[in-house]
Amino acid sequence: MKHSLPSGKRRGFTLMEMLIVIALLATVIAIAARQYGTFTDQGSEQATRLKFNSLEAPLFAYQQKYGAYPSTEEGLQALVDAKYEKTFPKDGWNRELRYRYPGEKNKGSYDIWSLGSDGVESEDDFGNWEQTPTR
Repeated sequence: MKHSLPSGKRRGFTLMEMLIVIALLATVIAIAARQYGTFTDQGSEQATRLKFNSLEAPLFAYQQKYGAYPSTEEGLQALVDAKYEKTFPKDGWNRELRYRYPGEKNKGSYDIWSLGSDGVESEDDFGNWEQTPTR
């Protein structure tokens, strides 16, 4: 004996319903992925700013021992060579930090900066001359 559904009742989803569900899921995933990227970039920026602060003591010790901060040419590698740092300082995206002495932004001192999340010189770069994040 066959069981039939009453008229007007159906099983499963139509193709249109499936496409709508897939489109909604894709939208939610895209929004979540963007938020995750923003969240991880903020964490990387905070880690980089902490690294700027942690380099103050080794740079001061270097300056006390050698009478000046490392030159731009010597860079932060001078801290590694003088055993003030174990490895070359990197930013939150695992890229080498940039260094300049004498500083252009910090007159009479040094500049340390990161190229930001994109890794190229652009408007997302930030350095030790900024007290608070601009974003």
